[in-house]
Amino acid sequence: MRAIDAFGAGLGAHGEVCGALSGGLAVIGLMYGKSERGSFADNRMWRMAHVFMRRFREEVVQGSILCRDIARVDWLDPESVKEFRLGPKRVHCTKLTGHTAGILGEIMEEE
Repeated sequence: MRAIDAFGAGLGAHGEVCGALSGGLAVIGLMYGKSERGSFADNRMWRMAHVFMRRFREEVVQGSILCRDIARVDWLDPESVKEFRLGPKRVHCTKLTGHTAGILGEIMEEE
């Protein structure tokens, strides 16, 4: 978890790709990615990543995968970050992360 902690707030608090999505893809990669130098990733990785991305877009965010669009936070503005941390946007983000983890679990169970 520590290695991907900086994925939060849209990759290093820049509002880019949602950290829940990036983290889920990292888990898929850990399970099915290249296991040694010169090897190939298991084809299940690409299938699962495709399904995960599609379901995230359709079921979780209904559109953009960018944190700035989803959370509506300017992560470079301290006041905007403070408002996020103290208000309902953080609760929404926590629920979104839980929903995303649930989707990932379903996809992994199907494999």
